[in-house]
Amino acid sequence: MNDQAIFQRLLALVEQYHARRKDGKFLEYLEPQALARELQLEQEAPGDWQQLFHWIEKYLQHSVKTGHPGFLNRMWSGANLPSIMGEIITAVTNTSACTYEAAPVSTLMEHYMLEQMLKLVGFEDGEGQMTTGSSSGNMIAMLAARNQAVDGIKEQGLSGMPPLVAFVSADAHYSLDKAANILGLGTDNLVKVPVDEHGRLRPDALTRLLAEQKAMGRQPFFVCATLGTTVRGAYDPLPPLLELRGEYGFWLHGDGAWGGAALLDEELRQRYLRGVEQLDSFTWDFHKMPGSNLMCNLLLFNHHKGTLRCACSAGEHSYLFREEHEDAELDTGTASLQCGRRVDSLKWFLDWKYFGRQGLGQRIRHYLSLAEYAEDRIVQHPDLEMTVPRESFNVCFRYLPPAGMDANDFNLKLRHCLFEEGVSLVGVAYIGDRLTLRLLITHPDFTTADVDHFLQSVVDMGKRLANG
Repeated sequence: MNDQAIFQRLLALVEQYHARRKDGKFLEYLEPQALARELQLEQEAPGDWQQLFHWIEKYLQHSVKTGHPGFLNRMWSGANLPSIMGEIITAVTNTSACTYEAAPVSTLMEHYMLEQMLKLVGFEDGEGQMTTGSSSGNMIAMLAARNQAVDGIKEQGLSGMPPLVAFVSADAHYSLDKAANILGLGTDNLVKVPVDEHGRLRPDALTRLLAEQKAMGRQPFFVCATLGTTVRGAYDPLPPLLELRGEYGFWLHGDGAWGGAALLDEELRQRYLRGVEQLDSFTWDFHKMPGSNLMCNLLLFNHHKGTLRCACSAGEHSYLFREEHEDAELDTGTASLQCGRRVDSLKWFLDWKYFGRQGLGQRIRHYLSLAEYAEDRIVQHPDLEMTVPRESFNVCFRYLPPAGMDANDFNLKLRHCLFEEGVSLVGVAYIGDRLTLRLLITHPDFTTADVDHFLQSVVDMGKRLANG
């Protein structure tokens, strides 16, 4: 096969998969051993395009259809079409985004998009970068805060330095624990602050813990506000945290990986993100509610120009970054933890230009209205109950099993049955000691009818299991 024939066949498969992504089941499930036999992973294929296409077809056949309305397990779903176009072009051109000379177009697009986001958040005289995801964004923010907290810590390390302490909500993402480990702080020095009945960090508890740690001779240097918690969708209150920053001088970071999408609508911004423009840093995943192709994350710094490059650069890199070049300041790789950087700006740029803030904002409002609708339907249904009241975009609920059956075990089995039969894949998590089904809607064309269909499938499966 020549290159032209290969591309024609490949693009035909891609077009066919995308056209049928909502048809039938969301997954043709096979147990791991059966799937391995089907894939014939040990088969050799030197120069055999037919065998390669066989694997591609099997991959498409047995992959989860994330664009299917039954896929409700993650904070993302099937990607926007402009974004998919960008991914294809990025793969074909195959370059690294670390320098302008290697990736001139994507470099200018990334700088443009970051400037748009800085304006959107309200960070004047700020800077930003694209990272591999908010887990990385949270860590880089903590790294920058650590370096600013103690002079010379980047060069000399933590040995002999005053103990540094960071604070996060008890419901914060586990990436903050990873960051404390990677940065050498130790997870014991990541203080978990209790949450209120809404799942929000309690400012009064933070006030007490800050005073306690300072009295012990420790230095509070970093507080992360979770803006849309993973399970409940709660937003930590920014105004009181900003007041505490004025008193203690810590770096205040906003983890908006999920809930940062509220920025796209002014009313939702005022409801959920009041004070966001005063944060020291902010991270947000555009591949979640806005729908860009994985991965698409941005990390923004406020009033800290040059901090990213200072925090992330180290070692001799003149073979790659040539400071004497007139375009050196455009080299995004100098402010990155990575050397080679994947090009993620094209898909982001195309999505932004096609949908715009208004179009994406309408999408986010649509998701919220569907979450409100789902909560109302659950409250009214005799076989379902809300595990906790809805805070924003997350709907936490469960099926009420017959008396005598353990609700946690029952709902976990119910969820697995829906998955293995290809009906739906919905997330599960614990709130306290209660297992909850977590409904997240990130499909732009999802409707109230789709909500009804999903909830009815839960009820039908619940009754089937209850009756043995």
